[in-house]
Amino acid sequence: MKLVSAALSLVLASALPALAHDIPADVAKSPPAGAFKAVSSLVKLPDFLPGMGQLFVDPASLPAGPFLAYDHDGKLVSTIYMLPIKDLNPDKRFDDLASPGGNVDHVSVYYNAGHPGVEEPHAHVVLWHVAKADEARVAK
Repeated sequence: MKLVSAALSLVLASALPALAHDIPADVAKSPPAGAFKAVSSLVKLPDFLPGMGQLFVDPASLPAGPFLAYDHDGKLVSTIYMLPIKDLNPDKRFDDLASPGGNVDHVSVYYNAGHPGVEEPHAHVVLWHVAKADEARVAK
């Protein structure tokens, strides 16, 4: 698992310049425009998840996402992908992971055993649009 996380982090870190752009107005504040729906309206999860924020996703993009994560003030803090562990193998690729939220400051990758909406074990790939210190905006 550590090898998968390390490899995924390296791939994403090398792609950061390609992901950089300004935050589009349609996703800068919650709720985002378009097909995005609050995750809490789709599955049994709280409206705000400590450590992640308030999540929105286009249901057609499940299970991987992207999920847009907002702080308590409705400002976008990250874009999250939830990649099934079973799909992290030589036969599957996740190319062109978009960053609808704009510039990426840093990336976090961690394992999740599953939860409502994405029940199978998966890796959270978090593209942070804020500085590391500002992650605290979604800590509680």
